Amino acid sequence: MTNFQVYKKTLSFSLILFCIDVLSLVVVAGLAIAGFFALDKSTDMAIIGLIIGLIVGIIISVVIKIFITNRVKAGQIGMMAKGVTDDELPDAPFKAGLEEVKGRFGKLTAFFFVINAIKGVFRQIGRTFTRFGQAVGGDVGGGIMSAIDSAIQTVISYLADCCLGWVMYNKNTGTARAACEGAAIFFKHGKTLVRNIGRIFIISFISLVIVGGAFFGIAYGLFQLNPDLFAPLANEIAEAAARGESSNPEWLTVPGNLALVIAAVIGLVMYGIIHSVFVRPFILVGVLRNFMAEGIKEKPTEQDFAILDGKSAKFAKLHSEA
Repeated sequence: MTNFQVYKKTLSFSLILFCIDVLSLVVVAGLAIAGFFALDKSTDMAIIGLIIGLIVGIIISVVIKIFITNRVKAGQIGMMAKGVTDDELPDAPFKAGLEEVKGRFGKLTAFFFVINAIKGVFRQIGRTFTRFGQAVGGDVGGGIMSAIDSAIQTVISYLADCCLGWVMYNKNTGTARAACEGAAIFFKHGKTLVRNIGRIFIISFISLVIVGGAFFGIAYGLFQLNPDLFAPLANEIAEAAARGESSNPEWLTVPGNLALVIAAVIGLVMYGIIHSVFVRPFILVGVLRNFMAEGIKEKPTEQDFAILDGKSAKFAKLHSEA
């Protein structure tokens, strides 16, 4: 199967994830708006109501992510791993993917233990770049290396997904052991896998310009149809500043400026959703194919684990529990 064929066969996961993300976004925005108008009518603290509604909405979206989103994503990665290694997928990949997750992680705690351990290992090693930069170049060096570290964290998110794919693929290996193998594959075959970095950032940038720009333009255009839409919020910000309750910039008290800012936020949020559920999986299939091929060709050994034990305390702990 080609990368596109694997992507197409697992697109059902992306559609479900998109619906979940949009629902979460509606819940967060709806509760924030409800909180704003509820306290605007009964008290003089509409901004506080907006913040409370926003916090409650975020908590609900996090719960949805923990119990639903992560498992759907794991099922998708499991089917991708199967597609690039076995060159075939079941007729009903969504159902099969969720069954794979259920069979591999009988308990939710085991699932999150492995996921968080994988990400912790990669992030801990990635942060060494920042510390090295600060030691060599002070604040300037630290700033440069922080930017590099941010890029590394993007790559790490793909590697963590590849590592999860390895865990899902190796059904006869314990989850902790398979997670250790996944982490070691990258550090043993890093030169081969680093070839994917350019593809990751180029496609991500193009996606940001096209998707983010399109939604920013649509949102701002719709806001211009009702110039007074953000007048209540602008007035509330001005009143809160007058009462000394906030120190927001004065330009935020202009409804037109608020429309611009909120349109930009909508553009970024929609980019994040669409990129993560539709564009990113296509990139991931290619990265995952190389990752799985290297791991199958030469499985990591205890000697490889020992090298990582000295680089990451989190890996050493995961290795000791494997």
